[in-house]
Amino acid sequence: MSTIPDVKLLEQKVAKFFGAPYGVAVDCCTHGVELCLRYVKAKQVESPHRTYPSIPFLARKLNIPLVWREEDWQDYYQAGVGESGEAVYDAAVLWKENSYIPNSFMSLSFQFQKHLSLGRGGMILTDNEEAAKQLRRMVHDGRKPFIPWREQNIDCEGYHYYMTPETAALGLQKLPEAINTEPRQWVIEDWPDLRNMEIFK
Repeated sequence: MSTIPDVKLLEQKVAKFFGAPYGVAVDCCTHGVELCLRYVKAKQVESPHRTYPSIPFLARKLNIPLVWREEDWQDYYQAGVGESGEAVYDAAVLWKENSYIPNSFMSLSFQFQKHLSLGRGGMILTDNEEAAKQLRRMVHDGRKPFIPWREQNIDCEGYHYYMTPETAALGLQKLPEAINTEPRQWVIEDWPDLRNMEIFK
């Protein structure tokens, strides 16, 4: 039976693999990027022309400008910068040991096509303890996780973006194989030019 501690354990194990002090499990990479952009109070969303459309769509959701970049990116790209200079990275296709970038927020994807394939899910990596605590509350509808919400006086804006214990349990099962196998190498040609799509014209 899957349990809440499975989520905590997956956070610890994935963060350790990437060399990050903290991991915050989320229901998908895009929501992880969104939460980080909200947390750092980013003034704009940045995106290469060739990528998946969910990050550019965040500009509309957050009501901030979208800045396109001509970038031949690999593994990750910068999706925004905070008021204090902290970078937020879309690292959906990154799978590399000790690849965490200090003083940043990196959002991983565990979608079914990714190396750790869980169907859905993701994780935020950070080295900021206070940020990790706040992001974990934001993930859980503004409440402190793992404590009955009716016993709390919620004082933080939150979103329903948490990873389920069932997804975490699957992640713990699949993680050893993911660590011991080589990931697919994504290339820029894997992504269409979003500028050619009607919604972005």
